[in-house]
Amino acid sequence: MSVKIYIPGDSGALAVGADKVAMRMAEAISARDLDVEIVRNGSRGLYWLEPMVEIETAAGRVAYGPVKPSDVEGLLAAGLLEGGDHPLCLGTTADIPYLKRQTRLTFARCGITDPLSLEDYRNHGGLAGLTNAVAMRPEAIVQQVTESGLRGRGGAGFPTGIKWKTVLEAEGAQKYIVCNADEGDSGTFADRMIMEGDPFVLIEGMAIAGIATGATKGYLYTRSEYPHAIRMITRAIEIARQNNILGPSVLGSGHAFDMEVREGAGAYVCGEETALLESLEGRRGVVRAKPPLPAHKGFLGRPTVVNNVISLASVPIIMDKGADYYRDFGMGRSRGTIPVQIAGNVRYGGLFEAAFGMSLGELVDDIGGGSATGRPVKAVQVGGPLGAYFPREMFDTPFDYEAFTAKGGLIGHAGIVVFDDTADMLKQARFAFEFCAIESCGKCTPCRIGSTRGVEVIDQIAAGIEPEKQKELVADLCNTMKFGSLCALGGFTPYPVMSALTHFPEDFRPVPMSQAAE
Repeated sequence: MSVKIYIPGDSGALAVGADKVAMRMAEAISARDLDVEIVRNGSRGLYWLEPMVEIETAAGRVAYGPVKPSDVEGLLAAGLLEGGDHPLCLGTTADIPYLKRQTRLTFARCGITDPLSLEDYRNHGGLAGLTNAVAMRPEAIVQQVTESGLRGRGGAGFPTGIKWKTVLEAEGAQKYIVCNADEGDSGTFADRMIMEGDPFVLIEGMAIAGIATGATKGYLYTRSEYPHAIRMITRAIEIARQNNILGPSVLGSGHAFDMEVREGAGAYVCGEETALLESLEGRRGVVRAKPPLPAHKGFLGRPTVVNNVISLASVPIIMDKGADYYRDFGMGRSRGTIPVQIAGNVRYGGLFEAAFGMSLGELVDDIGGGSATGRPVKAVQVGGPLGAYFPREMFDTPFDYEAFTAKGGLIGHAGIVVFDDTADMLKQARFAFEFCAIESCGKCTPCRIGSTRGVEVIDQIAAGIEPEKQKELVADLCNTMKFGSLCALGGFTPYPVMSALTHFPEDFRPVPMSQAAE
């Protein structure tokens, strides 16, 4: 019986040499004429340990990392194939503290299975949710998702079941499911990890959404910066179609659902659902005024569900284990688990899936290990480039939609970016305005003009030109952008700006213009 060696094919692992490790391993195995199978799995999400190589043993998988090509010969000599001891040995993978502390529901298979093996997917619980769904009435599926408490994992946390119910009840000869995989927030990589490491769970979730709402066609919209993810999900769709998971009769149920991948140019504003739909229809990504909502008039003017990758990938376990099982995790109105992506100046950067309710401090200090530089953590930005900056005094905030909203923040796509005490928050506030100015679709005046004026006003503060008066102007600009913008790009830009100004006033001091413009 051949031994299996798992070497991630995930983009994050590839970026630090996983392909070279796999090639060296294959050469060494061939030279020794060993009965070994190399499986290119997804990443477990422990990115400071990538490339992380795993060996399947009788006692479970044993991990080694981070592995370089030059380590391969030494690992084999040390008994790698039996899980032998070596300085790079991390022990049994499941017992690594970073993994052991997690509650993996959505990412249960990521890093464990061969991403393109449907047999592997089935053997690890895949398709159980879809099998249950095809035997249920659409209304019952929607009710189960509603009762689970699942909310949108991409931004505002809107209840998924309510969105599905609206589309189910909407009149239309053709309905659509659109997966928003335009992952553009800084410090986020959960969508990419699913597409590369467990693509069938996303396909399964989209098929369930189609059956639940009467939609027979789905589109996965992602960005051109994700070529590897696009190749993986496209191949997975082909495999799913060949095995009747997609097509005119899903699992022989008589329900039709098929899907395809559409590639965008990478505009940040296309993460907003209506701009995404414009791009999907072949036009420039410009935000639409609402109403009508996409649930009533979305893609091509038809009723459309627009859900984030993690929302859809969470549906199969709800349909498999039940609404009560999923709802038992979390706190308040934030139910289930959330894949937190820890990045920036942090010691242990990676994906950490846990039930809602952990404090921000636990995630940054305990799980993330503090700053990579060893300096004190000054600020944490949660929710991408439009998220608020939280100072250490607010690290007791639980990871919960309402708790973050109450403190002027947002969870968004659950990306956490850590900054140490060398960060200049005036520059960060300026960057928020500048980012908005560059990425604005230009349709509404508060976003288009307000962001440009914001950069100018921050530069005035940096130059020491009537700083108190300029700070008042910043607050006024932010108020106009927050309540006057058509979408979240302009509406949320005030979050990083005002949080920086409020919590780090000492940084809003005059500095030379050359530094302020850096």
